[in-house]
Amino acid sequence: MTLALLHTSPVHVPVFEALRDADHPGLALRHLVHEDLLARARDAGPDAVRGDIEALLAGAVAEGATAVLCTCSTIGGVAESAAESLGVPVLRVDRPMAAAAVARDRVVVLAAIDDTLPPTLALLAEEAGDRRVDIRTVLVAGAWARFEAGDRDGYLELVAAAADRVTDADVIVLAQASMADAATRTATQIPVLSSPRPGLSAAAAAAG
Repeated sequence: MTLALLHTSPVHVPVFEALRDADHPGLALRHLVHEDLLARARDAGPDAVRGDIEALLAGAVAEGATAVLCTCSTIGGVAESAAESLGVPVLRVDRPMAAAAVARDRVVVLAAIDDTLPPTLALLAEEAGDRRVDIRTVLVAGAWARFEAGDRDGYLELVAAAADRVTDADVIVLAQASMADAATRTATQIPVLSSPRPGLSAAAAAAG
């Protein structure tokens, strides 16, 4: 079984390779890295890259992928909607995290770019269904500039500091997969959820 992963940054490749080695040995991963998809989605909206995403995923399936995981929250919904035409499961990495988050009453979402917030909020609402959940958002000032500059430590420290400032919440959601390691740098007693591990677990099950 082969899982194709659609990334919008190369930083995700070693993260998911390490998670595969730890949790899913034997699972073959094929990484599709297309940074331009996020840039274009930010400029014109996620639907603007729908055709390109569908073509990329169709190519991966033609080459043997039995499932696809999109690791970008901004374009995850568009990727997920391609499943029916592709004939294989297409998952967005943040859905299992969202499902876990809305089991709590008060959720704070941290994001480094504002484009991530609308699809993340829509996903949380979808997973919550009729359950009433108080959801607040925090845009981590300066974080994305650090990420784009290649300052991973600075990026994660800003995210962790933002998490530590959160009060009156039952859970903190790290909206972007690139934020995951910030959870190990926080001092907060509030549970901090990230998407890569649960997302990969769901995709591995789908690929099998």
